[in-house]
Amino acid sequence: MQGTPRPIGRLVLPLLLWIASGSPCMALTLDEAPAAPGEWGYHPAAGAVCATNPPSFSWRPQKALRWELQCARDADFRQIAYRADNIEFNVHCPDRTLPPGLYRWRYRGRDGQGQYTPWSKTRSFTLPAEAVSMPLPPRPEILARVPRAHPRLFVRPEQIPELRQLARGPMKKQYDELVRQCETILRQPPDTTEPARYPPEMERKSEAWRTLWWGNRTYTIRALNSAATLAFTRLLGGPDEYGRQARRILLECAAWDPKGSTGYRYNDEAGMPYNYYFAWTYTFVNDLLSESEKETCRRVMQIRGQEMYEHLCPRHLWRPYASHSNRAWHFLGELGIAFRGEIPQAEDWLWFALNVFYNTYPVWSDDEGGWHEGASYWSSYLDRFTWWADVMRQATGIDAYDKPFFSQAGYYAMYLMPPGKVGGGFGDLTATRTARNNAPLMTTLAAQAQNGHWQWYVDQLGGSAPAGGYIGFVRGALPAVESVRPDDLPASRLFAGTGQACLNSQLFDADSSVQVVFKSSPFGTQSHGYEANNSFLLWAYGRRLLIRSGRRDIYGSDHHQNWMWSTRSTNCITVNGIGQKKHTAGAQGRIIAFETTPALDVVIGRAGSAYEKPAKAAGSAASILERFDRAIIFVKPELVVIFDRLEAREPATYEYWLHAVNTFDLAGQHQIQVRNDDVLCEIDFLAPDNLTFTQTDQYDPNPRPRVRLREWHLTAETEGRQKQMEFVTLYRPHRASENLAGQARLERLPAGYALHVSLSNGELQALLPTSEDEHLSAFGMETQGALQIRLLREGELTETLRAEY
Repeated sequence: MQGTPRPIGRLVLPLLLWIASGSPCMALTLDEAPAAPGEWGYHPAAGAVCATNPPSFSWRPQKALRWELQCARDADFRQIAYRADNIEFNVHCPDRTLPPGLYRWRYRGRDGQGQYTPWSKTRSFTLPAEAVSMPLPPRPEILARVPRAHPRLFVRPEQIPELRQLARGPMKKQYDELVRQCETILRQPPDTTEPARYPPEMERKSEAWRTLWWGNRTYTIRALNSAATLAFTRLLGGPDEYGRQARRILLECAAWDPKGSTGYRYNDEAGMPYNYYFAWTYTFVNDLLSESEKETCRRVMQIRGQEMYEHLCPRHLWRPYASHSNRAWHFLGELGIAFRGEIPQAEDWLWFALNVFYNTYPVWSDDEGGWHEGASYWSSYLDRFTWWADVMRQATGIDAYDKPFFSQAGYYAMYLMPPGKVGGGFGDLTATRTARNNAPLMTTLAAQAQNGHWQWYVDQLGGSAPAGGYIGFVRGALPAVESVRPDDLPASRLFAGTGQACLNSQLFDADSSVQVVFKSSPFGTQSHGYEANNSFLLWAYGRRLLIRSGRRDIYGSDHHQNWMWSTRSTNCITVNGIGQKKHTAGAQGRIIAFETTPALDVVIGRAGSAYEKPAKAAGSAASILERFDRAIIFVKPELVVIFDRLEAREPATYEYWLHAVNTFDLAGQHQIQVRNDDVLCEIDFLAPDNLTFTQTDQYDPNPRPRVRLREWHLTAETEGRQKQMEFVTLYRPHRASENLAGQARLERLPAGYALHVSLSNGELQALLPTSEDEHLSAFGMETQGALQIRLLREGELTETLRAEY
């Protein structure tokens, strides 16, 4: 007998309540999407061998979740070696080391109602016995280490008596220089009127805007650095008047609108130095401030510091590639220390900064020590980071230089800019940089790492250049380092993590050597390292021969964006006039092979996917190219061979770009010469035939009128439209007094090319493959898909190299 039907409402209401209560059908999901370009990624990556113990962990963030992390010895997570719960950020560094060995890790999220996501996929990593010990102490322990009294930045209160003794004794010379600076400040005190905002009618990035934008930075630094200098010198025993004037400047600057012309979000180039110089002065002059004056300073810095924090946290932990943010985070850490216990949020600021340092630093490099943004930004950003290293060590006992990166960081300058070099390679603001510009930072790095090679480099640049002012006084006499000439190092080096290879004939003197710098970078063309992948630079005997072109008039100007960020501005190749994607992490290349010997270097880069898509393929994300591999063979010091393999999705024309300081002397594709002073380079396009050449000294577009620089741009365009194209180009750099004329013979074979080049005292034989499937043979050599090279001197085989694609 059928029962009486129940009302629908009686069924629906309990179901809704069951769903709302957190039933399995409403379980939290975990977003495990792979990291996209511009995202930090999952660390340790599957199969990683970690350089630090414990490793730092990172995973994709999700809003409103806390996290649990587990590390286990076994695949089933029955042998838990480490567990952490209630983790605030999507990064974590354990507070203790783990025994060496193989581990697996996973994580999951938890919401405010106590519901958990599923566990993530499992990833394995290995901790070798030699991994550097770098646990992050727990938050309460870190906070307890920060002095309660002032000063807290660079020095601790208990160190002041010793510093005063040094000022009267071994460091009296440095102290007297500080006094001289202070007396100058008293005679010519800085203006403390609040800087002007941008007028409403002012065009952003205009010349007037640029003047005000940067002028407000220098104005702010002049005021508050003067205050910090006065305040610190008074701590050493200087006249009380120094302290009174420091206090006056500090309080007058405290009256500026914290979100006005020097606000961090309004103009971070003024806002960042305001914040750190204000914090330094506040802690140096703290004992002269009344309680109400301290409260005034705290109110100002609470607004300014929280503005930085909300901009950086948590975004920077997953998307850390904004250039300015990579100095802002440690300036925020300094504020956290200066105002710990005085501003409620200050402890969060410090804890965030330490999590950045342990888990997502350095951003523009890896443990091998390169720097994606180039030598100028390497120097600028690391120099300011050393302030944080000093502050962090004194306030928390953490030594930044324990990071493996700092055991390699100085080699970047050594290999990229040997002594005497002019020109800092790829990256913004490097064209006129000299090796001597590296001396101050290298002095610090050599001392901190006790690296004799770096000290040798500093000595060749004219000797140590320690920091001056109060920072130099605090650092005192850096520990001595014994200089070691780098005879035991190879002349060339690959910085694989940043995709740059520095090929040198020798490291000792740029005026006596030849250098090729090559880029094919997993960082792409983003930020200040915007040059195209598979592009190269050539220096010889102290002169720039083939260059990256243009001059930044202001960041993001028409010239900067549409010439300097363009593939056309580099020694590279465009296809149907189309270059690589501009200024993006998505335009990635990578170096797939690197071999070096004292006589020969070979490097191969791959960058086909970095190119823009064809105009007609509006709905496609594909590059115009299916392949662009560039191989460079360097026979030291007299010959550079560049072999390019390109394959387009459709038949295309190809434009080969070269750039120089002076005009190219063009007598045909086998007789091209470029000259800079008494150094020349002979250029021979062996393949393809029938190239059409044009050259100009105009950029497209030109920089603003105040930049009068003009350089020469040579374009070689192919005949007809072809889907597959190869270029084989020879470069012979030499002094004008030398004659390096020699024969070159290129033979086209079914599977590639056989190249023979006469040298001053020998010959080069090379097999250049165009197929991975067919065998290529000549000169008694055979290869299938790999570059094969032989170097003969006086008829005897001296070197053999093979490089796989």
